[in-house]
Amino acid sequence: MNRIKEVLESKGISQTWLAKQLGKSFCMVNAYACNRRQPNLELLFEIAKILEVDVKELIESKEEK
Repeated sequence: MNRIKEVLESKGISQTWLAKQLGKSFCMVNAYACNRRQPNLELLFEIAKILEVDVKELIESKEEK
């Protein structure tokens, strides 16, 4: 499970904007954000870079911190 959706919401960033930055379809980014699919490790690092967060922010739940 990832926290992409939570990080996007906390930063006020839309899934559409992230999809454009990644060169992916909205449907694919939405699948990642809703945990229907998981991005590969390389893509997860790219998402973290775009969102300017540590990759751990995208994978750790608040309970794990």
